[in-house]
This record gives sequence, structure tokens and C-alpha cells, in this order.
Amino acid sequence: MSSPVTDRPALNFEALAQRFDGPGVRAIALLGSHARGDAGIYSDVDLQRLVDAAPGELPPGDSHLIDGHLVVVGTVTPSGVEAWFTEPQQATNMIAGLQPARALIDRDNYFGQIQRRARAFRWDAEMQAKANTYASEQMVGWIEEAHKGLQGLMLDDVGRLLLGRFGLSWGLLGIVKVQRGVMLRTENEMLARVVDSVGAETEWALLCRMAFGLHEAGQPPPSVYDEVRAGLRLYVETAKLLAHAIQPQHAPLITQTVEHIEAFL
Repeated sequence: MSSPVTDRPALNFEALAQRFDGPGVRAIALLGSHARGDAGIYSDVDLQRLVDAAPGELPPGDSHLIDGHLVVVGTVTPSGVEAWFTEPQQATNMIAGLQPARALIDRDNYFGQIQRRARAFRWDAEMQAKANTYASEQMVGWIEEAHKGLQGLMLDDVGRLLLGRFGLSWGLLGIVKVQRGVMLRTENEMLARVVDSVGAETEWALLCRMAFGLHEAGQPPPSVYDEVRAGLRLYVETAKLLAHAIQPQHAPLITQTVEHIEAFL
């Protein structure tokens, strides 16, 4: 039996880009799995539209369903492009994806220059210093979720547990990704790449998997209570892992949070 997904026509990417062209557009590039050549039948089409600082009225970006394909269009100004190369969170998300990207529209070789810059990018001492500061700030930023986890366990409050679980899994994973400069081709590989960077058999990695609810075949899945407890312990392990990156102004808050968690567990 056929399905709407398998029956849909193939996309002409150059023609697709023309639908999102307009005044002030300097380039439109195809990123993601379709640019790499490993797209599946449910893969979205990822277009980045690079525009002047003050472009004219443009066809709307965001998400579209075109000939059965999900097409996601991002619109980026020069300041946004510069952030890809100067802000560690942006760099870890974008640089590796730019390297195999395919220009569909490229006026004055604008995207070509950006792509060459991405291919030559190096994670230097200045970027590492920014990444350390970012990680330290985020360790403070996710303290509220640690408290929700603690309070949720104390009160058996599922709402608090679910909120805490997000910060104590995705939040902490994102911190380590940036601090260690893990450059992602796709967000789909984030968990595996970050875990590998720390060490697949480390306590941090084992707790991280449990915080996400992963378990070995044949073993019962962890409950939300188990996941939050693992996430709280993961916060403690992350504080140890990043001890050298914690900024003096953030240390008291992080240390107190670690003490609260250790006393509770």
C-alpha cells in the first residue's frame, strides 16, 4: 500500500529556493540531511535565507508544507551570521552543518565566503573562554529546575518532576555540548556526540542516559522519579566536570545547589 509520504514528488531545490527569494536576499542555502545526502522520507528540508540587515518585504519563512514535504526556512541577517562564528552556542549548532551545505541562490558569492569561513573555523582560546562563561551561566540558569526536581520528589508532584526532568536532561546536555565545543552536523546526534566527548562509560554518561529514560534491553524502563533522581545526580557530576569553568560569581549558587542535592539524595 502506498502512502502520501512515499507518493510525493521529488523537490527541485533550486526552484524551491526561488519561492523564498525577494528584495535583500543575498543567498539561500540548503542545509541538513538533504544537503548531506542522507535524508529519510520524513526528513524536513532545511533552508537558510541570508538577508541584508534591513531587507524588503519577503515571502514568509518558518514552516511550510510543499508537495508533501516539510520545508523549514530560517532567515538570518549579517549579525546573525557573525554570531555563528563568535558565539559558542551558535558555533556548536551551525559550523559543522554549514560545511556540506549547498548554495541554491548565491549573489556575489556571499554564501560561498561564509562556507569557506566555516570550513576553516577553529575552536580557539577566545572561544573556549566564552564557552566556559556560557556554561557557568547556564549552570545557574538551570538551578530552578533542580529545585523543581527536589520539590517534586518531596511532594510527589508530577508537574514539578516533569519540568525538572527537562532541565536536568536536555539543559545539562546542552551545557556540556557548548563547554566542550562539540560541533554538531545535526541535532539528532547531540546525545551520542556529547556522551562520547565525556566518555561513554563515565558516571556522567550513565546518569545522562538514565535522566533521558534510556535503559538496557531487557531492563525495566526508569520511572519519572528515577529520571529526576538521575538528573539531580547529573547536576552534581556536571558541576564536578566543569569545575574549572565555573566563574567566581556563580560558584556560591552552584555549590549550594550541589549541597542541597547531596543532602536530599
